[in-house]
Amino acid sequence: MFCHITENWRGRPLLSLEVIVNLIANTKTSQGLNIQAALDSNTYEKGIKISQEEMTQLKITPADFHREWNYSLSPRISTG
Repeated sequence: MFCHITENWRGRPLLSLEVIVNLIANTKTSQGLNIQAALDSNTYEKGIKISQEEMTQLKITPADFHREWNYSLSPRISTG
């Protein structure tokens, strides 16, 4: 996805967060990838730690290439 985003904003000055978000959101590929983006201006607390229990509940699938860095995160199936 990132290669398509950087191709879309190549040669354009990234003057503001609004410009960056709009360039990301307007990224499309010939094979049908459409990226959605919105600026989140909320303030978040730093240093929040995820418990080991929460980590084990994630559906993480490591990629074949550099599996320690690259992975897919899938939604959990709702039980309710």
